[in-house]
Amino acid sequence: MNPGNAQSPVPTGAVFRARGLVKSYQRGADTVTALDRVDLQLEYGEVVALVGPSGSGKSTLLNVLCGWERPDAGTLDWDDDLGGARADRMRWDQLAVVPQSLALLAELQGAENVLLPARTRKQIAQWTQPAGDLMERFGIDQLAKRLPDQMSLGEQQRCSVARALLLSPNLLLADEPTAHQDSGWTEVLFTAMRDLAAHHGACLIATHNPATWQYADRIVSMADGRLTEGAPADHI
Repeated sequence: MNPGNAQSPVPTGAVFRARGLVKSYQRGADTVTALDRVDLQLEYGEVVALVGPSGSGKSTLLNVLCGWERPDAGTLDWDDDLGGARADRMRWDQLAVVPQSLALLAELQGAENVLLPARTRKQIAQWTQPAGDLMERFGIDQLAKRLPDQMSLGEQQRCSVARALLLSPNLLLADEPTAHQDSGWTEVLFTAMRDLAAHHGACLIATHNPATWQYADRIVSMADGRLTEGAPADHI
């Protein structure tokens, strides 16, 4: 997918190391701990499924990793090659996010939304063909000139995933990226994310659907803000 990085060697080692992450919120008089001393390390080439019930802390963890929220305590260290001079944060051109809200811009057509990362780099011409290839792979090429409100939720979701994959980021953080897909399109999207991990980086994917776990290299589970390796006990 990356015409400017086709010959680059596949990185090795850890994309990031999170240690002792803590994040709490106030709800009236109560303190809710969304992250309770979370440790997590992601290696290049990995697809990791982040599983657990609603409210367990999955989205909060993704928000902290991408920098949308700051942890109350703990450390987050990035690969020096990705973080540049300050390896405590990742450069945005190396990170892509698929939020649950999908975050398509309502005033942009399908192809324009997919090409948005290239627009921020002022490299639209270079990425127009790869964007078209991704849209065709995801069955949304015929929606290139439609606005998001003219698409189904499943089509919007595939558009959001295509946008995230376009520049072949070193880390993809995806929050329920196949929630609106049937089994066929779920396989297509996870195959594309596995391709990204195999050639460029790693993927951390929050998912409620046990049927998607087969596409992951490993599973980490969240419950009450705590993270453990492996599937939840009630699914073993």
